[in-house]
Amino acid sequence: MRVQATSRVSALKNIATRLRIDCVKATSEAGSGHPTSCMSAAEIVAALFFSEMRFDSRDPQNPDNDRFVLSKGHAAPILYAAWAEVGFFPREELLNLRRIDSDLEGHPTPRLPFVDVATGSLGQGLAAGVGMALNARRIGAAYRTYVLTGDGEIAEGSVWEAANLGERYHLDSLCAIADVNALGQSGPTMWQHEMDTLARRWSAFGWHTIVIDGHDVQAVLDAFDEARSTKNRPTIVLARTIKGKGVSFVEGKNGWHGKPFKKGDEEQRALAELEKQFVAEDEPAPSPEPPPRRASRSEPQPAVLDPPGYKLGDMVATREAFGEAIAKLGQKDPRIVALDGDVKNSTFSEKFEQRVGDDRFYQSYIAEQAMIGMAMGLASRGAIPFPSTFACFLSRAYDFIRMAAISHVNIKMAGSHAGVSIGEDGPSQMALEDLAMMRAEPNITVLYPCDAVSTERLVVQMAYRPGPAYIRTSRPKTPVIYGPDETFEIGSLKVLRQSTDDVATVVGAGITVFEALKAYDELKATGISIRVIDLYSVQPIDSVMLVHCARETRGRLITVEDHYAGGGVGDAVSGAVASAGLTVERLAVREIPRSGKPEELVDRYGISAKSIVRAVRT
Repeated sequence: MRVQATSRVSALKNIATRLRIDCVKATSEAGSGHPTSCMSAAEIVAALFFSEMRFDSRDPQNPDNDRFVLSKGHAAPILYAAWAEVGFFPREELLNLRRIDSDLEGHPTPRLPFVDVATGSLGQGLAAGVGMALNARRIGAAYRTYVLTGDGEIAEGSVWEAANLGERYHLDSLCAIADVNALGQSGPTMWQHEMDTLARRWSAFGWHTIVIDGHDVQAVLDAFDEARSTKNRPTIVLARTIKGKGVSFVEGKNGWHGKPFKKGDEEQRALAELEKQFVAEDEPAPSPEPPPRRASRSEPQPAVLDPPGYKLGDMVATREAFGEAIAKLGQKDPRIVALDGDVKNSTFSEKFEQRVGDDRFYQSYIAEQAMIGMAMGLASRGAIPFPSTFACFLSRAYDFIRMAAISHVNIKMAGSHAGVSIGEDGPSQMALEDLAMMRAEPNITVLYPCDAVSTERLVVQMAYRPGPAYIRTSRPKTPVIYGPDETFEIGSLKVLRQSTDDVATVVGAGITVFEALKAYDELKATGISIRVIDLYSVQPIDSVMLVHCARETRGRLITVEDHYAGGGVGDAVSGAVASAGLTVERLAVREIPRSGKPEELVDRYGISAKSIVRAVRT
């Protein structure tokens, strides 16, 4: 137990009071925000930033800094106030909270150098913290990871997914703190101040559990000491707090969530109460302790792979080529890591595990939200993570994907078993909306290769492209149509068949490229020529070439995709050519499919060569 001198504790109490005052002033000036949610966490944040965490206050991205994730992102003002208190920016800047020209947004984003991942969609911070702690292990760093959650968000299932994995990986460098202030947005939280109930739940998940009074500075410090000395499992500090602590007319009262104190009498009443809470202190306010320094490490360079070893005509599923590609990358670049959702033998990410080893292969089991959240945390600290699962299961993690896009972190997602072409497993396993989901985020790169060579080349491209990316792979084996020296650039496409007599341009991606090639052969035999495009880069898209091809083929563009009509290849192409006054005929899956053989389903739902021929002839 670390018993602090009375003056040290007093100094931390005064910092907590200043944090409360700053939060009141900032939110009142903004006319919006969550001051009461900040006020309950003031002692916790003061103790973390000025006694517990080791970090360079001038360099928030120092790789040896302890990490802090504000999972209850609506309490952003207290995070900003803490960084102002350490001197990273002037305190006056806090009054720009929520302004359009300020990076002090309503919820934290990595526009700020001291924010690793965007938060505010509740239930996400702990999974990111798990990823950060795994990264410390990966690089042999001593930094610790702290995640501040609210008690309301503990109702989210994603929190318990992350709790499972934190314990599974024995992450003793991970410490979560729950600000148990008993009030949510619309009323009391699920367990309110039933601290024993909360403790039983976390203990059942294998976490070292500490229950404290969250406004007792010494108790908070003791809890962090205990967490630091706990081995082989993570710690949760359950801090009983009062929402609105420090201002008597809002303390513990419902109805104040997301309501700033009104400028004028209300704000002044609150500030007057807080000003009276300063206590005498005999020493200067403490400063953060810098982290221990590691030996300098050279930054790895992007891996250069040998040409793919596939031969023309080989039958290889793109999902298998994906597994081969990440294994090759992982053997050359230590930043590459892989995450799986218990489908490694179907996505072929098991190749990475077998060749690289399980120290960089993380099994999230059937917990896709935690898998994406862990990937976000890993990416925020310099890893290049490839989380993969069936594409349809990524839909349940979409909120995490959305926040990864806001965070602009380098997660490289892979979804296999896309479309009706998976066959007999039926619609619950068929991703038919994943392209729409990914394309909706403007900064997610979306790739859809058709053969093994293009898959391997594009995996390398996406690994080193800044920001989030998604690659869609297919279950059926498809023929290799590209030679080993073929190159692929993100934002481009391949014209596979063309002539001066083409009457239409058919745009396919993935398995429909081969349906288009079959249609080409059938039409050619009857004297009709079409242009065939492999649209392997769906976002960004090569609008210039699409417009050029359409104009050379009588203005006719036909898209064919193993995806629902909304948001996929057809919509992407339509958006790309609309400004040129061109329209698109779209072949897509337009009803809920059923089980069947792949070729039967492709034909039944109107995306086969036969359907393309019919569309061209019409």
